[in-house]
Amino acid sequence: MRLGEAWRVAIDALRANRLRSILTMLGVIIGVAAVVALVAIGTGTKQQIESQVEGLGSNLLLVVPGRLEAGAAATASTMTLDDVDAVTRVVGDRSRVAVTVASGETVRAGSRSSFASMQGVLETTPTVFVRELDRGRYFTRSDVSTGRRVAVLGSAVARELFGDRDPIGRQITIGGVRFRVTGTFEPLGQSLGVDRDSEVHVPITAAQRLLGTDRIDGLAIRAPDRERIGALGDAVVAALVKRHPDTDFSAVTQEQILGVLGDILGVLTGVLAAIAGISLLVGGVGVSNIMLVSVRERTKEIGLRKAVGARPRDIGVQFLLEAVLLTTIGGILGMALGITAALLVDRLSPVPAAVTWWALALAFGVSAAVGIVFGVVPAQRAGRLDPVVALRTE
Repeated sequence: MRLGEAWRVAIDALRANRLRSILTMLGVIIGVAAVVALVAIGTGTKQQIESQVEGLGSNLLLVVPGRLEAGAAATASTMTLDDVDAVTRVVGDRSRVAVTVASGETVRAGSRSSFASMQGVLETTPTVFVRELDRGRYFTRSDVSTGRRVAVLGSAVARELFGDRDPIGRQITIGGVRFRVTGTFEPLGQSLGVDRDSEVHVPITAAQRLLGTDRIDGLAIRAPDRERIGALGDAVVAALVKRHPDTDFSAVTQEQILGVLGDILGVLTGVLAAIAGISLLVGGVGVSNIMLVSVRERTKEIGLRKAVGARPRDIGVQFLLEAVLLTTIGGILGMALGITAALLVDRLSPVPAAVTWWALALAFGVSAAVGIVFGVVPAQRAGRLDPVVALRTE
């Protein structure tokens, strides 16, 4: 039997049992749609986190006390502003060094209040982390040196405290201490699970006085170029260890952060795809079951075909093509359903989703492979039927 004729016979056989064919394809459709949608969600989440890390700035080096290893206990910071001078001598440029001391505080303006993350920082923060202002100005080195009580508000804090009014020059209260607003940030949204619009930046000296501490929680350094970032990290860690012999320090780059997060999210995406693949496997079992039923129902037809010269291989190919046709059509419909579901999730929910060509190719290839794998046994059974016995079957 020619291949074209085999395809025609397979299509006619599926048309003859439309409802059964549709119900059989349903398992494949659901399985493929689940694979496409879940892989899209995993990929979209990975891309979003990568863009958030990269959006912090370029060539960033983060230095924190303790060891960044799995199972390592958190280490209390022993760093102070004196360490900034030592790190600046290593870096060679103060404008490339940023520090922070953070605390959750209730910020008040008149009768309104907002819970925000107060960040005590240097004047270099917008340069190191690429943070744009919406209005007003950031504080200066003089503000940091004198501990002036000035503040720059995140967009969400500014909106909650002042509504549509211009907050520049107005007074706010943090921990019972008054600060004057000098600027507001442009909206930034969530970044690595943190709402960046609910931050209030104040000079680190003012923050330390408010919190009654002289510590800083961490350092961020913007390296001149990517090639020297590793050597710079080693030099900074060595300078800090020299000043604090009893404390370990770790320096981590954006690439290292992205590598770790990428590995974790890659595993998560694989697990989601495997879970969705189970439903595709169940759909394949359904295809095999229906094809076995079809072989039994068409025993007499098979006997007649063999009696007029059809070879076992021709019969086997015909039933195999029927199985492949079922799963291929189901795969195409499943991809369309999966793409639609992913787009709806991305548009109507906070969960990101990104459909990739390799996910579609994988889902389609697997659906076609399911037809081949689960169609082999029914096809072989049909090809091995004895024509005499088949013709005598009622």
